[in-house]
Amino acid sequence: MKKRITILTGAGMSAESGINTFRDAGGLWEGHDVMEVASPQGFARNPNLVLDFYNQRRKQLHEVSPNIAHRVLVELEDFFKVTIVTQNVDDLHERAGSSNVIHIHGELLKVRSTKNENVVLPWSNDLNLGDCCDEGHQLRPHIVWFGEAVPLLEEAAIATQNADIVIIIGTSMQVYPAASLIDYAQSRIPIYFVDPKPNVSRNNYDNLTVIAKTAVQGIPKLVTELIATIQEN
Repeated sequence: MKKRITILTGAGMSAESGINTFRDAGGLWEGHDVMEVASPQGFARNPNLVLDFYNQRRKQLHEVSPNIAHRVLVELEDFFKVTIVTQNVDDLHERAGSSNVIHIHGELLKVRSTKNENVVLPWSNDLNLGDCCDEGHQLRPHIVWFGEAVPLLEEAAIATQNADIVIIIGTSMQVYPAASLIDYAQSRIPIYFVDPKPNVSRNNYDNLTVIAKTAVQGIPKLVTELIATIQEN
């Protein structure tokens, strides 16, 4: 039976593909207060602003490609049962070829009904006021906004709990509830933390290996080493 790897990825994973990170030090996202463009209240106040904001993000996504870190993670699937839990709303993991991806913060290339959150549709172009589901309700970005429940969090927690190895890539692990996922990992399993500015202490977790590099710099070597351990056994 293949060992199970759960990989937790954040904004740093996609930054090297050219996708801007969620927000800068001032709490702004592309010049907007995040609550203006990433909250139900912001959408209620100014739906056109919010829709335009995500239309621009969607256009940017069409202009970028998976980087080497996205691509080499796919190689792990030949040797391990891999689950990727990502905070990213892009589809770069899927485009690289990963087959099991849980998007806990939603997906940019999907929309859903404002009336029935279970009505989710693929959407690759602009979304405008007047674009409605079959029941006549306005569509909105399929993004988990501030103050909203994270419906896939339990699935992500189970994947982390069942893992034989956990890899954390390009995330500060400071934003909840995503940051709580590491607490579900079994004690004493190998945990690898890949980030150029890691802020997780080795003292907090058993068998933590910190790789103070970007995803592109650190992941190819780690993947090679993990595959080598399987081939040697």
